[in-house]
Amino acid sequence: MEHTELFRQYQKREGRRCLALALLIAAIVALGLWFITLGTASTGPGTVLRAVSALLSGTLEGSEEAAEYKIILLLRLPRLAAAVAAGVGLAAAGTGMQAVTGNPLVSPFTVGVSSAAAFGASIAIVLLGVTSLGGELTIVLCAFGCAVGCAVLVYLVCAAAGMSSESVVLAGTAMSYLFSAGSSALQFFADEHQLSDVVQWTFGSLNGISWREVGIMALFVAPCSLALRRFALAFNAMAAGEDGVVRGLGVNPAAVRVTAGLLSILMTAAIISFTGVIGFVGLIAPHIARFVVGGDHRFLLPFSGAVGALLLMAADTVGKVILAPVTIPVGIVVSFLGVPLFLNLILTGRKRFLR
Repeated sequence: MEHTELFRQYQKREGRRCLALALLIAAIVALGLWFITLGTASTGPGTVLRAVSALLSGTLEGSEEAAEYKIILLLRLPRLAAAVAAGVGLAAAGTGMQAVTGNPLVSPFTVGVSSAAAFGASIAIVLLGVTSLGGELTIVLCAFGCAVGCAVLVYLVCAAAGMSSESVVLAGTAMSYLFSAGSSALQFFADEHQLSDVVQWTFGSLNGISWREVGIMALFVAPCSLALRRFALAFNAMAAGEDGVVRGLGVNPAAVRVTAGLLSILMTAAIISFTGVIGFVGLIAPHIARFVVGGDHRFLLPFSGAVGALLLMAADTVGKVILAPVTIPVGIVVSFLGVPLFLNLILTGRKRFLR
């Protein structure tokens, strides 16, 4: 009887988690429909549906509202898709990094990825003379290359130090300061136009995102997120005890840290190379998810991804409407929204939140 009751409680708890995830996805869909209608010229949901219908039926070019439909299909929908992809990717990466380091205050940027990407963008803008308007591909490649290079350096140092969770955090912090110093040095010698381009890039924005860029981000986010999901049980084991205990459960903690950490970093690098630095999503979204569904990574990973998508969509929506027609970069807004959310979770969750 006791085992039957425990099984019922387990099923009930899992049912509540699935319901919470379904409600969150419904909220994302609802906010997304509203998100598309916002802009310099507001449109209704009916216009959005007609635009999609015209595209699918092949009557877009001959439509009287073709210009309005193209704004929806080529500007607003890609921006929405980018917000979802970036939110899911950054949140999943943050969950993965917190799992492999055992530190709830770690994010994908802790290992220096954001500083390295900013350094790469600075190289493209200052040394190569690329402008933010005409050299997007060069900036993306430089930012991505430096971010991945930073990850390789961090893991080379960690391999020499024994691949512990502490070495990952410490090596990442050191690399973050190194690349920040490199960016500052380049900005010191930049002219005013180059400096403006570098600063604009570091704000983090979804402006001008195209379907091609969304597709590239999705090519990294989808497989990396699914691969992280395969480590859910290993993450649970690593959260349960020290490395010696984890090895006794048949899990190699060093291999998990290398593989899952590199997946998280690769996904983060692919996102911020297109959007610029969008911080805090990878830190706050896993905590919100953990507060709602607990620490089981089978549920925590997908739920934190959904929270990240909702948070980034909400931040971009606020940035579009609060000072309309001026659009505030989403990287700025998400920090303003994330800090009070984070503090509220600390104050209301106390020890349960930090477990």
